[in-house]
Amino acid sequence: MEDINIKRNLFIKQFNQSSAIAYNEQFLAFPADYNFRILDKAYEPLVGVYAKTKIAIENNTCLDPACIEEKKDLKILEEAPQKSLIFLENLMTQLDVTQEGNYDVNNNYKFLVADSILKGKPGFSMSDGYSVDLQIRADGSQVLTFTGPMLSISKRDFNEPDPFVISDTALAALEKTETDLVVATPDINAEMLELLTAVGLFSMEDIREDKTLSPTARIKEEFILKNPDGTYDYEIIDIGNGKGRNVLKFDMDKIRRKAEPFINAEVSGMLSVEQDAVAAWNVYIAEGTSVEEDDQMAQNANAASESWSYENDLPLDQDKKVLFETKYKEYFMNNYIKQFITNQFPTVEKDAAVFDLAEAKKAKAQKFIDDNKL
Repeated sequence: MEDINIKRNLFIKQFNQSSAIAYNEQFLAFPADYNFRILDKAYEPLVGVYAKTKIAIENNTCLDPACIEEKKDLKILEEAPQKSLIFLENLMTQLDVTQEGNYDVNNNYKFLVADSILKGKPGFSMSDGYSVDLQIRADGSQVLTFTGPMLSISKRDFNEPDPFVISDTALAALEKTETDLVVATPDINAEMLELLTAVGLFSMEDIREDKTLSPTARIKEEFILKNPDGTYDYEIIDIGNGKGRNVLKFDMDKIRRKAEPFINAEVSGMLSVEQDAVAAWNVYIAEGTSVEEDDQMAQNANAASESWSYENDLPLDQDKKVLFETKYKEYFMNNYIKQFITNQFPTVEKDAAVFDLAEAKKAKAQKFIDDNKL
């Protein structure tokens, strides 16, 4: 099921985002009908029922003298239109998540189909075979049913209908427990940038009022490696043409120990809403791609075969929680810390100069011999 979700979600998103349809003469000439008349179709059959029930109460021709059943039915009918509007509004709000740039395509593809139908996207009209039906049930509950070509499963000789069906009571129950029907992917970039200022690796003067790092921010001195004599322990890099430069070396074990408690707290918070953790895993963490890398792609990377299923993997077992924590730390270090520890030039002016590579390596080797009295 996860495979079909990825394939169909990607197909629909790419189709909806493409401008190619505007150049399709057949589409332009086709008089598509996008008026699904959801409320009209639902309430037209109930007009007579409402009138008959109201007359029965007024004329005292009910099934019992107190008209208990009829008054109950009348109340349901009178409250139904407002309930329908609330139901549709709440559902459309949930489905809006499908339009977000970092939407997890492992979500049920039916959500995106339903959103495309309700928003009147090209290719999702009544003329294209789609329909939306609202049923008002005797107990007052309401059910929406979406059908159409993309809401079917291919069998050997035919397409078996596979509609998207949702009730207002189910949607309301999810909202009461603060559970989303459609999972929004957390803003990992914002969370990581905030975490970056909280892990204690930067001086307070490098952290601006909006809790972001200044452009000149550098990791604190205490995390830079030094020689026994207090001088910096540089790494020499080859910049070509026989020349080299010094770059700072960092105590990665010390950096990890310092950052780990803060990262653990962040992971704990994310795992407290496990569906959000699954979305973050599928869109970012599993593949390790940064937000910037995803911005350069036609479609965000997704975990594909490494994906976690909302249907089958929730609640997350302990192994997945441990794996999420491990990969989250790797993601933070690779995409946010690495830029501050890679090719960082010395703060000592004379050490920052370009030099002859061969002579520098020879001098460094001699210093090692002298320091160790070899």
